[in-house]
Amino acid sequence: MKSQKFIFSEIVLRGEGFLRKNEGFLAFFLAFKWLQIFKGYTGTGLSVLDHMLEPLQHPKIMISPALQSLLILQDRDSKRLGVEAQLKAVPAEIAAIERTIAAENAAIEAARGEQRSLEVEKKDIENQIGSANERLARYRTQQTSVRKNDEYQALGHEIETTQKLIGDLEGKELEIMYSIDEAKKRFAAAEGIAKNNISGYNTRISGLKEREKNLKLEIETAKKDVETARIPVPVPAVRVYDRLLARNMMPVVVPIRGGKCGGCHLKISSDADSASRGGAEIANCDQCGRIIYFES
Repeated sequence: MKSQKFIFSEIVLRGEGFLRKNEGFLAFFLAFKWLQIFKGYTGTGLSVLDHMLEPLQHPKIMISPALQSLLILQDRDSKRLGVEAQLKAVPAEIAAIERTIAAENAAIEAARGEQRSLEVEKKDIENQIGSANERLARYRTQQTSVRKNDEYQALGHEIETTQKLIGDLEGKELEIMYSIDEAKKRFAAAEGIAKNNISGYNTRISGLKEREKNLKLEIETAKKDVETARIPVPVPAVRVYDRLLARNMMPVVVPIRGGKCGGCHLKISSDADSASRGGAEIANCDQCGRIIYFES
């Protein structure tokens, strides 16, 4: 184990470079550490010194109050813009659902239209059958009153033709009646599904309208928060911020990472980098104009 004298000598040598720059502080520090460490010493002393001197070797960049207030303002504006975007999207969402409801109703009407078309066709066939039966009855009446054989045979031919026509029409009528029954089943099924879907869509619309009301309240609160956050921001800084915000450049205040702007991701100049590290003034990216700061 190293002696206390040897360790103290090493501490003094390690601190020599810093003593030239910070003589008053480090002289007091070394004297204080001598009393503190060696009164009940259990560690290496040198590691303690290294830990204490690290802030001097690698000083942290402090964010200025103006920059802090800008970051708070940006946070409040981001929340406001988020709520505004949600509120703006609600009418479009409702319109999309209403279009879907209209499509469902159109499908119901299409199914109903098929059924109606078949019923109209059935009615037409019934009318044709009625007319054919009237002709048949007339032909039979005429046949009983004719005297000539050729006239009788001609009426007999008309009677056969009309009977065949009535048979064909009655066959078509049966087919259409079957088609109507199937169309009714399809219509009932389509209507049931569509009405169930429409009920769900209407529930969603009600939810969106309720959400719209809540978002309108939220946006008022968000605007008030923004106005409160603007108060401590220096006028020159807020002017720059507003100008960038008006150009839709959110986020406006961004950190520097790897020598690049956190907004446009392009390399910044050494002057902009130095200005951002100074902390005393607002620095801007020379590429996009965003407010930049050094992230320690």
